[in-house]
Parts: sequence; structure tokens; C-alpha cells
Amino acid sequence: MISRRMARIVTAAVVVMTAAAAIAMAPGAARAQATDRGAFVLRVGADTQAVERFTRTPAGVDVELGVKGRARVVYQLRTSPDASVTGVEMRAWTGASDTVPPQQHITVAWMGDSARTTIDAGPQHLVQTVHGARGAVPIVNPSALLLEQVMMRARAMGGDSASVPVFVVGTTQAVPARVRRTGADSVVVTIGTVEARARTDAAGRLLGASVSSQQLVIERVANPGSLGMPRPDYSAPAGAPYTAEEVRVPHPGGFRLAGTLTLPRERGGRVPAVVTITGSGQEDRDEAIPMVRGYRIFRQVADTLGRRGIAVLRMDDRGFGASEGDAATATSADFATDIAAAVAYLRTRPEIDPDRIAVVGHSEGGIIGPIVAAADPRLRAAVLIAGPSRGGRRILEYQLRTPLDADTSLTQAQRDSTYRQGRVMVDSMAAVLPWMKWFLEYDPLPTARRVRQPVLILQGATDRQVTADQAPELAAAIRAGGNRDVTVRVFPELNHLMVHDPSGMPSGYASLPSGSVDPQVLGALADWLVAKLGRR
Repeated sequence: MISRRMARIVTAAVVVMTAAAAIAMAPGAARAQATDRGAFVLRVGADTQAVERFTRTPAGVDVELGVKGRARVVYQLRTSPDASVTGVEMRAWTGASDTVPPQQHITVAWMGDSARTTIDAGPQHLVQTVHGARGAVPIVNPSALLLEQVMMRARAMGGDSASVPVFVVGTTQAVPARVRRTGADSVVVTIGTVEARARTDAAGRLLGASVSSQQLVIERVANPGSLGMPRPDYSAPAGAPYTAEEVRVPHPGGFRLAGTLTLPRERGGRVPAVVTITGSGQEDRDEAIPMVRGYRIFRQVADTLGRRGIAVLRMDDRGFGASEGDAATATSADFATDIAAAVAYLRTRPEIDPDRIAVVGHSEGGIIGPIVAAADPRLRAAVLIAGPSRGGRRILEYQLRTPLDADTSLTQAQRDSTYRQGRVMVDSMAAVLPWMKWFLEYDPLPTARRVRQPVLILQGATDRQVTADQAPELAAAIRAGGNRDVTVRVFPELNHLMVHDPSGMPSGYASLPSGSVDPQVLGALADWLVAKLGRR
């Protein structure tokens, strides 16, 4: 898990993406000698993920970025003749509406070798120093303009190759981006172990780029049309034996969470229900992952359970999609209150049996689920899919080290250097982001020992994010608290997403032929929940 806060500046739709990969997914801006207008379209496969319009002058760049599932980000860069950035101001709307004041206001000002970042996110006011920032280019995920800015800065430095310092906005340490010209119109940018291959024109402007490891393609266009992304379809499929209702869940904090409640058409009385819990990174109610073709785990769960007579409530994360609330200062413990609010809401619905409600959590949801269950003895059952048994720091160290050890093109010195950079970024995020600090310090096992409900643990054997040996550790902790109703299922050749993947490496997710959750997992989940909750 990498921080889901600060508008998910470093994002992960699964438990974690390495810090280096997160930076490389955040390409960006350039400079010109006259006014230049255009746009970049970012796609994963045929799916448009972001549209970014810009106007560039010799003094800087004005940018408007629309991201799928979010509202929009508006930012301005001030630049100098050598393509270095001298100032940044950014406003972000990450919730359901951009007609309200921005959820975040961020400014960056350079002072010698350092940069001063000021972050206002609701009541939170942070001021931090980025070290090693002389000549550095800031990274704002997923801006394509900033990849161009990195390349233009390298071009101004001269030669066919250069090292340009970059930093993710919200962290406190700059790291090198290696820029290498490989032809008259081609450039390779490498950050950590991730490589972006770009096409440029004679003036050095970015025409297009690709990050093959993530199936990301960037295309420069003259007129992208609307910045708005199409809304996801949460309706029930044709002929389904259940309905899909848009709902708003009230939260004790004074905001509302948006979700979809699927209800069996033939009820004959009150029905059991499930609340789903997404993994880390700001997620929609399906936990859709753009880089994984067709991955919508909780849509599949809702469909499977709906056909077995079980209602399902799945929600957009707070501050994301159509949900209200501020995620910038929230931790996993705060997200547990969101799930508790959803359970309380279901107990008010006349169609739902208030004593036959379960939670189903994936990844970070496997941390949140036990918190909710331990606090609510009335809850009937819990399912933990790829839930961790270990503390966040240990998990992140494994996740940072594993892809580096697997990369045979790196020397040991390069591996160690990149690993150290990743640790520095994690620590710098923990210093300013409550979610990261909480995650690094939290031990899941004491909470697991307090869970009294029946628990099903589902795990992929090739998971390289939450390793398979954590499933029996988690089960042992639950049993140590006196709970004997614990079932563990480990599925061969399934990864962290519960998708068939003999390798299991996150770097290969974008190349998976299908993002469909394995039918064995869905069947095991449904059979167990029917046994514990009943059909009606």
C-alpha cells in the first residue's frame, strides 16, 4: 500500500506500486518560445484515463487535467529560459463536484537547493521542504505535461543524456530521472526501474510516449474535446435476478458516501447483505483498476452474490467518485468508520436482515474488515481477500525490494540505490501523510485476535504484494483469540487481484490477458457466505 491520501499523488489500486513506478506513471510539461496550445490524452489499452489541456508561454504553463473517476486538477507552472520550474500552484477537486472550493491547494516555491511546498487540504495545513530540489521538476500524477518538462529540462542542459532531479509533490526528497536521446525524434526517460519511451518534434515537444510495463500510451492532440470522463456503469446487467439502486449513505462526520445497492428481485422476506471494502488508492465502488483490462472485482462479487440471494452494498471511497468527505487526512481507521456507516445504513433498510450482514474486504480492505468486525459483535461474518498479517513497513520493504531483485539488467549498486530512494520517499510521505504514518506503524494481528465472527481468508499463491504465507499467519492470530471458525483457501497461480497470473509481479498486471477474478474464488466466496448468512 502506498499513500491513498493527498489526492492519491502516489497511487496504487492494489496494495502497492513501487515509488519508482509511481513517479514514472506521472509524466509532464515543457516550455516554448511562443504561445503553444494543445492537449495530451492518456490511455491504458483503449480506455481513456486522463485528458490534459494546456497553454504554454515563455513564462510558464497553464494546465487543466481531467482524470477518470475524479473531477479535475488545475495547475500553473512558472518556468525560466533553461526549462527549470520556479514555481507551482495547484488546485484539486477530488470529490463529486468541482463547483465547491478545491479539496486541496498546493504551492511550491524554489529557494536555492531546496523547494518549499505548502499544502492546504481542508483543515490541514502543511509546510515541508524538498531537499536536493535545485533544477528539479515536480511530478503531479498523472500529468503528461511534466514528462515533457523533464525532457525539455534535459535538452536545455545539453548533450544526449542528462540526469534531471524530480520529486513527487507531497514528498520531501528529489530523485534522479535519467534522460537519454536515442534518435533525432526519440527519447528514453528512466526513473527507478520504469522506462518511458517518447517521441518528440524538432523543438523537443512531446508528441507521444509509452510505458510498456503499464500499457500506458500518451498521445498529443490538437483538440481533445471535453475533459469529462464517461461515468462508470453500475447498473445491473440485462436479465439479472437482482436490481441495482443508487444510494447515499450518511456518515456521522456530516458527509455522504455514494454507492450501489444490489437487491435480489425475489426476496420472500428480509435478505442477508454484504458491504464491500476496497483496497488502497482512491477507488470507485467496483475497485476498477485502469491498468488491468476489465478488472472490477466488486462488480463481479455483487453479480455472483446477487444470483445467490444476497444483497451487496459497494461504495466509492470517501472523497472519490460521487462520494463526499475529505480523504486527505484520513487513515485506514477512519475508513473503517465509513464501512461501519454502511452497515448501519443497511440495518435501516426494510429489505435487509439487520443480523445477517457481512463485510468483504480486499487488500487494504483486509485490514479494515477486522477493525469493523472487532467493534461490531452484531456483524455476522467477514471475508478477507489478500489481507495482510504484517505491518506496513515490512510489507513495503518487500514490495520495494522484490521487483529490483528480479530485474537482471541492474547492478547490485543500482538496486541498492533505487531501494534507498524508495525508502526515502516512503519516509518522507509518512512525515506528512497521516495514512502512510498509520499504515507503517499498524500491526494487524492484535485486532485479528479480537474478531469473533466466522472468517474466510482467500489468498492467491503467486501474490507478490501480500505474500501467501501471510494467510496462515492471519488465521493463526484469529484462532489465538479463541475464534475457531476460520477458513483459509489459497488458490494456485492467482495473484494479488485473484486473477490468473503465474508470475504475480505487479509490473505484469497491464499485460494480463484478462482482469476477470477467477471463478473458483467467486464460487468459494459465495458458497461460504450462503452457508454463514443463508439465502433469505
